[in-house]
Amino acid sequence: MALRIVVAGDSVGADYKEAIKADLEEDPRVEEVIDLGATPGEEATYPGLGFAGARLIAQGRADRGVFVCGTGMGMAICANKVPGVRACTAHDSFSVERLIMSNDAHVLCLGQRVIGRELARRLAGEFLSYTFDPASHSKANIDLLDRLEAEVGSATT
Repeated sequence: MALRIVVAGDSVGADYKEAIKADLEEDPRVEEVIDLGATPGEEATYPGLGFAGARLIAQGRADRGVFVCGTGMGMAICANKVPGVRACTAHDSFSVERLIMSNDAHVLCLGQRVIGRELARRLAGEFLSYTFDPASHSKANIDLLDRLEAEVGSATT
């Protein structure tokens, strides 16, 4: 299945976002790359970009996302505000694997001020390599997360 990937990068993460975008556009696993991020030198802040990218995933217009800011944390916080989206910062291969295999996450967040460019590119590629197994022991945790999120959503409306 070819993936639709949304990429986002604020002013700080624009350089890595551009490199990752170029890699994804050449990746045979990727059908479409949706770029919501800033270009190098352009002013943009992470809250609107992270939220907008996550909304595309929640709406079914993208399958996954790779978001870049200074630490990855701001983008993760924003993306996690969108119901139905799970995002996390990960800066090593094992964490990227577990992001999908244990947590069925949708968004990998990276920090341009935290890791090197080549590692960021490699981790973005690895993120596409994994598929959540709904028969795994982690499925019960994902189901509970979904139920709790629905409860919180219904309590606030």
